Amino acid sequence: IYFKITKKNKCVLVIFSITVLFLVATVRTFTFDADAGLQLGKWENTTAISLHLSPQQRKNLLANFKAAIQIPTVSFTETNVNTSALREFDGLLRKVFPKIFSSSLVQHEMVGNYSHLLTVPGSEPDLEPYMLLAHIDVVPADEADGWDAPPFSAQELNGFIYGRGTIDNKQSVMGILQALEYLLEQGYTPRRSFYIGLGHDEEVNGLHGAANIVKLLKSRGVKLQYVLDEGLAVLDGVISGLDGPAALIGISEKGQATVKLSVSSAPGHSSMPPRESSIGILASAVKRLEENPMPRLFGYGPERGTFEHLAHKFGLPLRFIMSNLWLFSPLLSRVLERKPDTNAFVRTTTAVTMFNSGVKINVIPSYAVAFVNFRIHSAQTLQEVLELVKSTVSDERVKVELVNGFDPLPVSSYDENTFGYQIIKKTVQSMFPQLTVAPGICVGNTDSRHYKDITQDIYRFAPSWFKPGDPQRFHGVNERISIQNYEEIVLFYFQLIQNNDIRKLPPPHSSQHEL
Repeated sequence: IYFKITKKNKCVLVIFSITVLFLVATVRTFTFDADAGLQLGKWENTTAISLHLSPQQRKNLLANFKAAIQIPTVSFTETNVNTSALREFDGLLRKVFPKIFSSSLVQHEMVGNYSHLLTVPGSEPDLEPYMLLAHIDVVPADEADGWDAPPFSAQELNGFIYGRGTIDNKQSVMGILQALEYLLEQGYTPRRSFYIGLGHDEEVNGLHGAANIVKLLKSRGVKLQYVLDEGLAVLDGVISGLDGPAALIGISEKGQATVKLSVSSAPGHSSMPPRESSIGILASAVKRLEENPMPRLFGYGPERGTFEHLAHKFGLPLRFIMSNLWLFSPLLSRVLERKPDTNAFVRTTTAVTMFNSGVKINVIPSYAVAFVNFRIHSAQTLQEVLELVKSTVSDERVKVELVNGFDPLPVSSYDENTFGYQIIKKTVQSMFPQLTVAPGICVGNTDSRHYKDITQDIYRFAPSWFKPGDPQRFHGVNERISIQNYEEIVLFYFQLIQNNDIRKLPPPHSSQHEL
């Protein structure tokens, strides 16, 4: 009898617990909004200069942008960049932005021969400066890959400008400078000082451009309120189930590691092969890495904040799940890992990118080598990844070496007291009221990672609009931007620069005791 009563009590307790969990999750689903406490009060008034583009201005800014796309500023490797194109690009900037380069207000310097550093001093030097970043160089592009227009033609097709660099990252280079040019034309002087950094080798790690700009700023004792670089964008219809477009502001970047795996063995003739060749040993090691992915870490990094900020924009049952990640993170991580683009949010990714061996069809090679690229989740470190690689390979015949790598970038703040994030958010929402703004994680890397020693807050965003299929154009075929979207980017930076002129953020509504 005692056993039966205990068993019954256990069943009742389980049912009760499940019911309570369900009720808590249901209430949270319809009341949870991660942005609810982040609505700021009345903003400080600043002198606002409005921008109304005339037909001639529209024509000119488009011509300037096309000219930038037509210059093939390609970076091939760290030691092979198109220097003649970079010199031509420098000449273009000086030609199309005469106010910037003739202004007594703007200080311009060339860094690392081809990168640009612009300093715009403010009227109130006690305000901590900020910095806008972009990069001039692009990745290679070949028309034979299937482009609808030559990749350096800047050809117009159906309201879009096609060309390498249209979304990575000359839209920001030209957008920032065009905005500043317009402001200077109207006699603008900022209250808050700011810098503009245009790197020339971001696509090959930024070691001569961004790294040297940072070195110069550090030597001058510069500390920045925040940095804004490329990274994430406006996603419209890209996130399945989300009601409306969303602007994701990158608050961190995944780390990176390139690992070399190699096997050496005695060479021989193919007529007398050993039980295992160097190729076979290495192939088995690579297979083990692919079959045993890094552990799921969804919910332990900034990706959780992304889904929580977007939760109220999903329909049921997704809203129920997103609003209760405290309960459903393990379930959601198993769903996300099924697709390569969302698996990147779940874990450190493993990509075998090179495998080389053999010199002749009848010779057993003495050496085989493979390279594996890891993009490290924010909840892991470079050292932890290396230890997992060695334990997974688990073969003394396979030499494991770190070629290069770095830890994930620190997570920048995005609460209601964070100046940079709130200024960017305000600018986005004033231009695009229909957008939901959320923090995000960059799975790739940018020049901004070099700036972590001179600022605590680095954000990665430009208001480029991506619809389904557009993310694949990034570093891919048919990279393009709409003419309307480029104009919006110019206006975004035009407003952003002015919005930074407030001395401090307004307090949240809750602390003002307002309804």
